[in-house]
Amino acid sequence: MKRSRLDFKSPGNHKLRALCRVIAFALWMLPASAGGPSILVLGPPRAPETVNPMIGIHTRVTDEANPARIYHTFEMARAMGAAWVVEFFPWAYLEPKPGRYAWSHSDLRIFLARREGLKVIARLGLVPVWARPWRAPATYLGTEAVFPFARFAAAFAARYQDQIAALVIWNEPNLYIEWGERPPNPAAFVALMKAVYPAVKQVAPDLPVLAGGPAPTLEDSLHAMNDLRFLAEVYAQGIAPYLDGWAMHPYGFGNPPEEPPDPRRLNFRRVELMRAIMRLYGDERPIYITETGWNESPDYDHGLPPEMRADYTIRAYEYARRHWPWCPVVAMWALRYPWREDSILEGYAFLDLEFHPRAVYEAVRRYAHGEISIDMGP
Repeated sequence: MKRSRLDFKSPGNHKLRALCRVIAFALWMLPASAGGPSILVLGPPRAPETVNPMIGIHTRVTDEANPARIYHTFEMARAMGAAWVVEFFPWAYLEPKPGRYAWSHSDLRIFLARREGLKVIARLGLVPVWARPWRAPATYLGTEAVFPFARFAAAFAARYQDQIAALVIWNEPNLYIEWGERPPNPAAFVALMKAVYPAVKQVAPDLPVLAGGPAPTLEDSLHAMNDLRFLAEVYAQGIAPYLDGWAMHPYGFGNPPEEPPDPRRLNFRRVELMRAIMRLYGDERPIYITETGWNESPDYDHGLPPEMRADYTIRAYEYARRHWPWCPVVAMWALRYPWREDSILEGYAFLDLEFHPRAVYEAVRRYAHGEISIDMGP
């Protein structure tokens, strides 16, 4: 692995690292092209105030260029009452050429999130052009790219092991679109985890490594595999030694958060069925919920009125707090997008492009600060 000129892993270089980041901030200052601040002005380090330490949010600043807006995103997450954020760190961005790493944007994001007292869950994925076949999609991870990806994951873990709370490997591998436009392949996903897990643990033994969980779906076809079936198959094929937990995505699909789990339905508590499969294989390790939520777009089949969405969201946080001791975080999708998305994706946002809060943001903020009590019975 090519090393940078400075040994950033050395304990004696923490001040140097901080200085380098400050210099990077100055170089990163850009004029705003959307709402929000245009000049980065750092406030004092802060910590979230929340009645529920499980509250998390997907902050989605992977493609945000302006450091002031990145910082403001994390400020808004902390002010809402979130203790956790999920961020995506694409391999394609961070290793544009073999062995040549581009860490500056990741350094910036992680530093600013931690300055707001937020725990960062980092998801890795997206294959660079040099590591995939000609014209293959960026989600295509062929067998020849598995070990280069493992080396990248180890380099990322070595750099950030004391700054992130967990590392997520891949995303929704039971979907054709997320598996390189190929049919889902549980054996191939096990092989991926078998390569990545020991590589990361060799350099960062205390960093939790999470397997990217399957997308919630009832479908069984060349384009998707039922999530429960996929989970059972990867356990049957020996995934258990190669993970410290799972990153799951139990979206609500318009259903109340308390609706009981049912293999024939998609809802928030479907994750309890995933938990039951884990236990069948003797696995008591945690499930981190790194995506979930409800949608308020009228164009979406499962869209809800904004006030109902807000109510379901805070009830979900509270249900998890009361009933899921095996779940350290529930991270909703998504705080804000860095550009205008289609109406359905926008229906998941807590803030609009100009950082104006929606009803769901205000409801979570009030809940997290004890201004709303939720009566869910015994």
